[in-house]
Amino acid sequence: MQSSITNTATRYGWAMIILHWLIGVIFIGQFVLGVVMMRIESQRMSFELIQLHKSFGFLLLGLIILRIAWRLGNATPPLPASVGTLERKTAPLAHFALYAFQVALPLSGWALVSVSTLEIPTMPFNQFVMPNLPLTESDAAESFWTAAHWYLAYAGIALVAVHIAAALRHHFLLRDSVLARMITPSSDGE
Repeated sequence: MQSSITNTATRYGWAMIILHWLIGVIFIGQFVLGVVMMRIESQRMSFELIQLHKSFGFLLLGLIILRIAWRLGNATPPLPASVGTLERKTAPLAHFALYAFQVALPLSGWALVSVSTLEIPTMPFNQFVMPNLPLTESDAAESFWTAAHWYLAYAGIALVAVHIAAALRHHFLLRDSVLARMITPSSDGE
């Protein structure tokens, strides 16, 4: 059987699997990069890491928008019968929260650079100048968006940790197909 790019009634297709893992790696990597870039003593290295962080932030925003569109246009395999009622009710809320944080974090970062009085242009991967959001520059606005970005980052990474723990619980304790269907793609014959 040939693997499918789209989802089936029981598994996710290649497109959703690739987007899931790529977004996950970038999201976690962005958190680590954000922590590191704020603790580096070299101003030049810090500047380079901030530019890289902004580049991956825009990439993350584009990928999560693509993933949301893909999810809206494809069937989502239902949870296995072994999943309890409470988890059936909370899983969609948790996924919605993950999507919300993955959109809000890059947008808050974009707002932060847009209101900065330093007026340093953002050039994703040194390819083009990304226009700023139409927000007023000020120290107060920069402080607000810095705090918002920080709180969203820590809350988002905590949510990702819970998501990972839940997936591992399903795989190792409950021994159901929740994690496996996000690793092995659907087949055309399913």
